[in-house]
Amino acid sequence: MNLAPSLAGHSLLRWLRARARRSLATAGCLLAVVASRPAVADAPAVVASIAPVHSLVAAVMDGVGAPTLLMPAGASPHSYALRPSESRAIEHARVVFWVGPRLEIALARALAAGGDGRVDVALMEAEGVRPWPAREGGVWQAHGHAAEDHDHAGGAPDPHIWLDPDHARAMVAAVARVLADVDPGNGPRYRSNVMRLEARIEALRREVVEILAPVRDVPYVVFHDAYQGFERSFGMRAVGAVTVAPGRTPGARRVTEIRERIVTLGARCVFTEPQFAPRLVGTLVEGTGARVGVLDPVGVALEPGPELWFELMRGLAGALRACL
Repeated sequence: MNLAPSLAGHSLLRWLRARARRSLATAGCLLAVVASRPAVADAPAVVASIAPVHSLVAAVMDGVGAPTLLMPAGASPHSYALRPSESRAIEHARVVFWVGPRLEIALARALAAGGDGRVDVALMEAEGVRPWPAREGGVWQAHGHAAEDHDHAGGAPDPHIWLDPDHARAMVAAVARVLADVDPGNGPRYRSNVMRLEARIEALRREVVEILAPVRDVPYVVFHDAYQGFERSFGMRAVGAVTVAPGRTPGARRVTEIRERIVTLGARCVFTEPQFAPRLVGTLVEGTGARVGVLDPVGVALEPGPELWFELMRGLAGALRACL
C-alpha cells in the first residue's frame, strides 16, 4: 500500500492548522493594540466663512477633522449672497467662525436667526484682536509701523484682520479655545496644533520682513483699504486707495486726488485685486510712470486648506516686492 499521498495530506493539514493558529494570535495582538489606543472623538461640524479664516481653522483642526468653507475663494465677502446649500451648512453646523458683520454682511443676516446649540464666533471680537480704524477718504498720510500710532478712537474698525500676523496668532488661539470647549475629547490636539502654528506664524513674519526689506519706503496705492494690518506689521508705505468700498466706482474728484497723489509722491505702483480688476486703474496710472500690480487679500487663486494663509501672506509680499 502506498501511504505517501495520505502522509502528504496529513502534513499539509498540520501546516494549515499551525498557520491558522498563528494568524489568530496575530489578529488577537492587533485587536489588543487597537483596543488599547485612546478613542478619538468625532470632530464637530465646523463652518468657516472665507478662505483665510477657513485656512487658520483647518490648521487648528489638523488631525481631527476639516471645516467647511462657506464662501468660494473668488467671492467678495463684502457683497456675497449665500446659496441654499451654504445656508443649510450653517444650519447644521456646531460652530461657525467668521470675521464679523463689518465684513460678511449677508452672513450676518443668516446668523442673526440663531441656531439650535450652534456657537457663532466673530473673530474680530476675539481676545488679542485689535483692528485698526478704517482710514477715511482715499488719500492718506504715509506711515510706518509704530505702537504709539495705534489709536482706536478713529473710524469704524478695519475688518481685514487676518492680514496682521499678530491677529492671526490671536485668531488661532481663539479658535482652539472654542473648539476645545465644544469638543473636549480633542482639546489636546487643538492646543498642540496652536503651539505649532504660533511658531510657523513667527517664522512667516521673519520671512516676509526679509522679502519686503528693499521696498519698505516705496509709496504705492491700493485698490481699497484692506491692508492696514499688513502695512503696519511690515512698515509698508501705502499712500491711498482707489475706492472707499469694493464695487463702488470712485467719483471724478477722488480720481483727481489719487492721480495727484501718485504724481506728487512718486507712487511706484497702483494695485488692483483679482476679484475686481477695474479698468479705472489703467486710467489712473496713464502718464504717471506708475506700474499696475495685483494684490490678493483673500486667496482667490489658492487651494483652500491649512496652507492657504501662509501662501497668501507670501503672495502679498512677493507681489509688493515685484511691483515696487
